[in-house]
Amino acid sequence: MKKSFIFLIGILAVASFSYFGFNIGDSGTNVATAAKKTYSGLLYIAGMGGHFAKADVTIDPNDSENPIKVNDLGKIVIGKKETHPTHDARIDVNDRNVMFWSTFKTDPDGKVHVGKSDLKTRKVIKDVAVPLDARSKGPAPIYCASGQTKSSFIPSTMATESYIDVFDKKDLTHKHRIFLDEIGYKAGTYKFFHGTNTPDMKGFIVIINQAEGGKGTGKIDLLMLDLPSLENGKVKVLAKNTITGEPDKSIAFRQYFTNDGKLLLQAGGDRMYLIDAKTLKPLDEEMVTGENHDVFPTLDSKYAIVTLRQKIKDEEGKEITDGTIQLYDIEAKKLIGKSVSVCYTCHESEKVKGSAVLCGLDGNWK
Repeated sequence: MKKSFIFLIGILAVASFSYFGFNIGDSGTNVATAAKKTYSGLLYIAGMGGHFAKADVTIDPNDSENPIKVNDLGKIVIGKKETHPTHDARIDVNDRNVMFWSTFKTDPDGKVHVGKSDLKTRKVIKDVAVPLDARSKGPAPIYCASGQTKSSFIPSTMATESYIDVFDKKDLTHKHRIFLDEIGYKAGTYKFFHGTNTPDMKGFIVIINQAEGGKGTGKIDLLMLDLPSLENGKVKVLAKNTITGEPDKSIAFRQYFTNDGKLLLQAGGDRMYLIDAKTLKPLDEEMVTGENHDVFPTLDSKYAIVTLRQKIKDEEGKEITDGTIQLYDIEAKKLIGKSVSVCYTCHESEKVKGSAVLCGLDGNWK
């Protein structure tokens, strides 16, 4: 009996050692810390060349230097560079094998495109050419961010003037177009609209950069709109707050809510923000290397993928822009490790010269 007891204690000790990592501090004291969960998934990252990068990734937060591993890179093509440059990825809540998208600039006929693709076959299911509103200037920038309900796809524009569109998911019929001039956002007073839905689909956050003379002032308005009203073409403001950054450097772009709906992860150009979804007040502000355009959370709301545009030197020594991703620890409120390329790496292998520019992303965690 005594031998069995000692044997059992030995097994438990080995198991505990396997589960815990031991960090030795300056004092020489061993401090036990639980190993962090790893993640894997497929990320779909919008590119300006008429396609999405399909990145098979593994995330290991225990690796403080290189937490993101890109196992494989592929493409989801939606059209040509001249007609379908995109910033916007939005996977359907009804079917995770379907992704909606919209284009960043007008095609040679002066129209923008809204569509949806099958992520399994990589084929375009539907592509609708939409006239640019007469109140807006082209050819770019146009659509960038988006949200959804179970029946509607809702992209917003970065145009001057900016607006929010509502499309029926089934056939991409255009249902409504909403400007926000009626609540004070007149042409010339802002730079870009970006927005997305809350996880419960009761709200739709709209992020608006205040501007003077076409340049951002560093003040960023956060408007929480009633989503059922917006889906029906009407504006009902539920909450509002203003955050600040550096004039014309802190430019708010795309965003995601954590899946529990408690936090908003907001891309901010020279920084990213972690925001309380209820009060719309910032909880963290992280400066980035490059320019931040989106922040996508893991399912458990513990980490997030940050998309960045960063300057690098190509094989000829010329400075270009590369699209990279970096890991953010939501609980610890800090960026982790190095960023990793998801754009130029592929361009280089295909001998495509010049910058490889990304923007938004969506993904399916395994």
